[in-house]
Amino acid sequence: MRTSKTLLVTTGFLFAQFIFSQNIPQLTEKDSIVKSTWIFGLGFNAVDDAGSEFLDVFNFKDNWNAVPFPSRLSIGRYFESGFGLEAIASYNRYQTGKIADDVVITDPIDYYAFDVRASYDLNQILGETGFFDPYVGIGLGYTDANNRGRGTYNATVGFRAWFTNRFGLDINSTGKWAMKTEVGVTNHLQHALGAVYRFGTEKGLSKKGEEKLALIQEMEQEQQRVNDSIAEAQRAEEEARLLAQELERQKEKERLAAEEKAQREAENTQKTKLLNLQNQIDGLGKVYFSYNSSFLSVSDKKLLDKLILILQENPDLKIEVSGHSDARGSEKYNLWLSERRMVRTVEYLIAKGVPQSQIVKAALGETQLVNDCGDGVPCSEAKHKKNRRSQFRIVSD
Repeated sequence: MRTSKTLLVTTGFLFAQFIFSQNIPQLTEKDSIVKSTWIFGLGFNAVDDAGSEFLDVFNFKDNWNAVPFPSRLSIGRYFESGFGLEAIASYNRYQTGKIADDVVITDPIDYYAFDVRASYDLNQILGETGFFDPYVGIGLGYTDANNRGRGTYNATVGFRAWFTNRFGLDINSTGKWAMKTEVGVTNHLQHALGAVYRFGTEKGLSKKGEEKLALIQEMEQEQQRVNDSIAEAQRAEEEARLLAQELERQKEKERLAAEEKAQREAENTQKTKLLNLQNQIDGLGKVYFSYNSSFLSVSDKKLLDKLILILQENPDLKIEVSGHSDARGSEKYNLWLSERRMVRTVEYLIAKGVPQSQIVKAALGETQLVNDCGDGVPCSEAKHKKNRRSQFRIVSD
């Protein structure tokens, strides 16, 4: 009963463990964010020096200047706080007919710029998207435009879209304002589009990732509790099984001990019974024969009748009837004579109804004398008669 109950409890715990294992969430790439990284960029830039920073921005034909090859190079380091520092070098060329510093360009003029920018990742405010990183930035720079150098204050807005963990696309626009107001020096816009490569990245969990991790840990703790409960139930079941086995062994041991005791008692009872019967048979005496004779006298038959009564009362009893002789005469003759005495005794018993299965026959001649009247030893007739006998001994199968 206890084992069945334990098995039921264990099955319930195993089912609960299965439900837990099916519902524990897993951390994915979306749950992680970049804590710090290096970003290298290579791409194109376009300069809008039409004299108005925010009007007619998308008049590509009249206002934008660009070259047909990669013209922008950047390297930057970005930190867990969301801030980053970036160095940017760019090259461009004012095209004939476009405006630079409020002047129409008559011949192509080179444009050079080197800028240092501090940026801030807006995901720190908006929440992590995983693949989309909008940012704003401010910085300082030096620009050689229209063959006139100038320091600039810069402000940038842009975003990076990551296609893999390492590669992405960077799009931004920067307003550049001259540090000193000089005649013939205007402010301008610089737009950029390029590929970016991220390396030396250290990642961590986003806020949602941390919440998910806390949930996972809580569910794993609960699953561990279930596992511990299962182990405890299995341990209890194993203890119950071992206890049942021990009780069964003890019961079997007691049963075997009882059987052994009963067997010993039965054997002792049987031995006592056989000893008493042998004493009873010995008390009848022996059949003694005359010299050179195997004839049964009336008194011998009365003795045998008493023996027959004992055998009839104990049908499972088996006796050995042995014939003997004295030492006078040859051994061969005496063996023959002892056999005749044994046969006469057995025939009488059988004639009176004793089954042959209760009788074992033995003719022993002069081999078992009951006194010292051996060959050549002078003895009285009474002593010799003691050896001329049929005697009875209980035997087992």
